[in-house]
Amino acid sequence: MNYPNGKQRVSMKQISQTFSNRGMTLEEDINMTNQYYLDMDLAVIHKKPTPVQIVNVNYPKRSAAVITEAYFKQASTTDYNGLYRNRHIDFEAKETKNKTSFPLANIHDHQIKHMESIVSHGGICFMIIRFALHNETYYLSADKLFLHWYEKQRDGRKSIPYNLIKQEGHEIPFNYQKRVDYLSIIDQLYF
Repeated sequence: MNYPNGKQRVSMKQISQTFSNRGMTLEEDINMTNQYYLDMDLAVIHKKPTPVQIVNVNYPKRSAAVITEAYFKQASTTDYNGLYRNRHIDFEAKETKNKTSFPLANIHDHQIKHMESIVSHGGICFMIIRFALHNETYYLSADKLFLHWYEKQRDGRKSIPYNLIKQEGHEIPFNYQKRVDYLSIIDQLYF
């Protein structure tokens, strides 16, 4: 259908296909989702701050202070944690531009150990992986991640194939308010 001025009408399907590819990062989408969850009193989940030790600051003027040297105090664990329906939630979020696989180099030993500890204490632990070039985001449970991680240790595998993530993971639908609605996947798996 065309408008009288000759411009074509844009369908909601076309908007939704391009809207999620608008330059926002996965982290920004998750932060907006978490704010929606908090505003609707569904869950309390926050991004964990990375502990940094500031060593040197340049003060050209008080209002323009610039940190010129800083170090990480300790290795970080995962990106997000909080509570949902009386359960501890803990997850790592990664975005890749790789079309065929997710590089395991994006995850570190200390993160796997932390995630194993969360699972052993009854928490819900997972990864959110976004394949930017496919415009797809997946929920991959920690137990599936562990299998691939230890296969890497044993066989030298460097990545998880995209097709395996599609098969073993759960695609997270993009929504306007809940951009990365991972709670819908948790509801299916745990409640």
